[in-house]
Amino acid sequence: MAAGKEIRGKIKSVENTKKITKAMEMVAASKMRKAQDRMLSARPYADKIRNITANLSQANPEYSHPFLVQSEGAKTVGFIVVTTDKGLCGGMNTNVLRAVTNKLRELEKEGKKFEIAAIGNKGLGFLNRIGAPIVSQVTQIGDTPHLEKLIGTIKVLLDAYEEGRLDAVYLVYTKFINTMKQEPRLEQLLPLSSDRLQADEGSNALSWEYIYEPDAQTVIDDLLMRYVEALVFQAVAENIASEQSARMVAMKAASDNAGSVISELKLVYNKTRQAAITKELSEIVAGAAAV
Repeated sequence: MAAGKEIRGKIKSVENTKKITKAMEMVAASKMRKAQDRMLSARPYADKIRNITANLSQANPEYSHPFLVQSEGAKTVGFIVVTTDKGLCGGMNTNVLRAVTNKLRELEKEGKKFEIAAIGNKGLGFLNRIGAPIVSQVTQIGDTPHLEKLIGTIKVLLDAYEEGRLDAVYLVYTKFINTMKQEPRLEQLLPLSSDRLQADEGSNALSWEYIYEPDAQTVIDDLLMRYVEALVFQAVAENIASEQSARMVAMKAASDNAGSVISELKLVYNKTRQAAITKELSEIVAGAAAV
């Protein structure tokens, strides 16, 4: 029964693995709800600050912030790549990094260079392996993102764009659609596009007038910086919600597959055991007949 003992060992191993994946599924399901609530609560702030920024930019046509103007002569493009710190979340990180590498190949064909700010350990490790130039990084942001940890990383690229050294800045992350669907997104962060920086239809009908303190330029500069930071924070929140959803689905699939493997191994074990018993009975009958 050496074969039977080996099969029993495999069954025990798969059962232990199933316990781990089931526990991870339950933990991800618990964290997913909190991550979704955090993501949804951040959306109204991003929408409101977008409306205010759009109206301010329209109210002061004589001043154009560098974030609204296309840089001339720059041959370098910046990327903010948002990935997870941990794995076991399906093909989520793979899809994001595939979108990044495809865009990098296009830029290399056009003769442009690129600089990358990595948010998340998985993306950082992949970009280091392919030799991509990483100018800033942040990892271990946890389940609750804090803007203080992200500002230093993204400010490197924002300052470079403001100085005219970057042609554009792209934001790459995974957008949360629903529990079963998450989409990789590669969006232009700078210069701020007209379709992104646009007020609601209801607010367009009104002519807003502002009293600035200390002056219009200072207010617009600070507000645009806060707006860009809000976009990055929202992307990180979307990515965390997508991570927990993808991990829950992946662990559920792993638990189901482990159950199927256990059923197949038990069937093989029972057949092996039955064959061994039948063989022993045949030997006993043959021995008795010989006597």
